[in-house]
Amino acid sequence: MMGSKDQAGSQQAHRPATQAHLTLLGKGHTKDETSPAAASPGDPLNVAPDSSQRRSPARDAEGTTGSWVTGDEAEGGSGHPGDGRPAGSPHGLGAAGPVIAVDAMGGDHAPGEIIAGALAAQREHGVRVLLTGPPALLSQALHAMGAAGELPVVPAEDNLAMDEGALASLRRPRSSVAVACQLVRRGDAAAVVSAGSTGGIVATARLRLRPLPGVLRPGLAVVLPTRPGRTVLIDAGATADPKPEMLVQFGQLGVAYAQLTLGVPAPRVGLLTIGTEPGKGNKFTRRAHELLASDPPHGALPLSFAGNVEGGDLLAGALDVIVTDGFTGNVALKTLEGSIRFAAAELRAAVTGTRAARVGALLQRRGLRELATRLDAESYGGAVLLGLGGTVVIAHGASTARAVTAACLVAADLARGQITEKITQRLGPGRSAGRGGHFLRRPLRPAATPPPRAAIPDKLGLWQIHSRSSRSGCTTPSSRRSARSTATPTR
Repeated sequence: MMGSKDQAGSQQAHRPATQAHLTLLGKGHTKDETSPAAASPGDPLNVAPDSSQRRSPARDAEGTTGSWVTGDEAEGGSGHPGDGRPAGSPHGLGAAGPVIAVDAMGGDHAPGEIIAGALAAQREHGVRVLLTGPPALLSQALHAMGAAGELPVVPAEDNLAMDEGALASLRRPRSSVAVACQLVRRGDAAAVVSAGSTGGIVATARLRLRPLPGVLRPGLAVVLPTRPGRTVLIDAGATADPKPEMLVQFGQLGVAYAQLTLGVPAPRVGLLTIGTEPGKGNKFTRRAHELLASDPPHGALPLSFAGNVEGGDLLAGALDVIVTDGFTGNVALKTLEGSIRFAAAELRAAVTGTRAARVGALLQRRGLRELATRLDAESYGGAVLLGLGGTVVIAHGASTARAVTAACLVAADLARGQITEKITQRLGPGRSAGRGGHFLRRPLRPAATPPPRAAIPDKLGLWQIHSRSSRSGCTTPSSRRSARSTATPTR
């Protein structure tokens, strides 16, 4: 999905056709695989993976450089990225397009592959990129790639390790991803791209960017490779134990994301559970179904709720948005990834097992190439954290330069499409950031009229209760008995 057709054609001319499409079929599924910096990124978000519309006119018109601190200046520790920001460009959006803050120290292949992908995004697609991380290390890597001074560097001496969780956001307040989030909050950048620890990124983004008014918890949205259209799954791991009311907000977040990225005017929303009937599922999913099927609160826009959906229909393409809790969504996503890898390996073994199979694969090379393109996880960029005061794209931890480039393009498209403003509009005007009006309550039953006071039988008189230390020494009846029992001498 990441390379253009002309470039793919030139690569196929140097090897047999059968070997070419079989190699492409198995591409992009190994963690140790690396790719060159010049690898071309994917297509626009609202275009099918196999479409010929590779680049949008807005990207082609964008400049490749910006008035930011260069890598050499960052190595000396001078300057701030906000000093060079053009006037009248709030939230990192200027005349030359949005600025993407890339966490250069996040990921298994950082910083080499991260810098290579950021360079490809700026050189080939005109996306303005800045890096956060140790200035000396990043400047040395830029010099080695022949791009000295091409990407600005914002100093950040600390970074989150891949095995660190949510508490690392408090232990490392000056990490590279925290500095990137702070740039978005200040308006010096429009979006954040990181391939670091998902738990650490989510916690840091929640702390630095803060949720939008009316949003209880952010949701992690991923795009599933369904046909004929694609499907958005939310939440994929940001909130493992949400409340049913949060799933209604996840639906609003997913609808805004699907409208912007998939181009669907009225996305259909489904709830992931164990059965299609409304009464199926546990107490949590039944309550979530009830809330999704009712009118949205606080003046939010209505949802086109289609009912429950089972796990076997995730790739059916019948719905545009599927909402679930973060625990279930993450398990479903990892299950799909493993199933796709297994199916790709079995298919590759089947079409190379015999000579007849290889001949048949040669005749079906176009279809196999399209299938490999659709199932290439690196072409989708990564998951998007929605519901915060800024755009955050979380790439896979084993992302190569191609995946980082695609993540930068996703972040630029979302920032250009003003995803945060669209979410705010869907949630309704005048939402308060407090917690008081968020949770939806069932309507209370009218209280029964109490009987007249005279009708209540007065069987028990009022007890006069005194303290043990009072002058009369009187206590309640039970306390009197206990007092006498304690005063009775033992035989």
